[in-house]
Amino acid sequence: MYPSPRGENPNPGRPQDRTLQESLTVRLFRVLAELVRNAAKVSFVLFKIMVPIIIVVKALQELGAIEHVAAPLGPVMEAIGLPASLGLAWLAAILSSIYAGIAVFYTLSAGGLSLDVGQVTVFGVLLLFAHNLLVEGQVTKRCGASFWGQNALRVFGGLACAFLLHRIFVAGGIFSGPARMLLAPPEPQATLWGWALGEAWGLCKIFFIILGLMALMRLLGALGVTRLLERILTPFLRLMGIGPAAATLTVAGMVMGLVYGSGLIIHETQTGQVPKKDVFAAVSLMSLSHALIEDTTLVGLMGASLWGSLFARLVFSLVAVAGLSRIVAWRARRKV
Repeated sequence: MYPSPRGENPNPGRPQDRTLQESLTVRLFRVLAELVRNAAKVSFVLFKIMVPIIIVVKALQELGAIEHVAAPLGPVMEAIGLPASLGLAWLAAILSSIYAGIAVFYTLSAGGLSLDVGQVTVFGVLLLFAHNLLVEGQVTKRCGASFWGQNALRVFGGLACAFLLHRIFVAGGIFSGPARMLLAPPEPQATLWGWALGEAWGLCKIFFIILGLMALMRLLGALGVTRLLERILTPFLRLMGIGPAAATLTVAGMVMGLVYGSGLIIHETQTGQVPKKDVFAAVSLMSLSHALIEDTTLVGLMGASLWGSLFARLVFSLVAVAGLSRIVAWRARRKV
């Protein structure tokens, strides 16, 4: 074997390869650690809300009072083909978060509630349109939109979309098979201790779902999927009369979440980058369709169809806001 020239590495590239691998490993570890920390923080905040709700629902079940508490929303649920008891789950989502509504849904499912794919899709649409109204309504108010107006839009918009889907499913005889929940509810337990362990395991599953969703959002951002969605949706928003500056921010809110998008709208409005005439349409569209990836994935785990939870919701939102925007513009012209 001939000696290597002075200063030349006999195995060129190998130490550098090891260094690169170590660097990638360290970077990957840091990303995973950050994801776990963030998921733990989010889960802790959610669990502080969800655990009391789960306990209250269990107590109501034991007392046989679910039907009485859900009675005010019972006729509304039945009008869209859902059991009256699901009114309690929707109320939990409206007052708290979509996770709280899902937690009640799984608690009721564990108690023997059986639904087909169409029913889960209809209920999932209700959760997607109207949840966390007290908090998110205040956020939209900061943008300059009406607190009560935006919340009414979300509640009645959700009911209208759910009713249309229910009628389409019934008329077409589609999605009538039993729903397959990817995140199955816990098995009914005879003892209180067994129930507590089952619910604790359910909360652990939710933590891993949140962790997975965070990882998915980061991966989609790195792959450019988020930017692709922005390019696809932006032309539709411009056709609705939303200016270029507001359109980009609106799509960001639709993909990432209402609070995120509203924060951008607030900032850009204060700096004068977004005209006030665009705020109503932008905020209304984000109110009806936001967190398109994260929230759609959540109701998909419940067994909802993607056709209803994503495509029907998005089309309904675009048509509804386009109509509202034209009505608002017409009224503004009449006042002038």
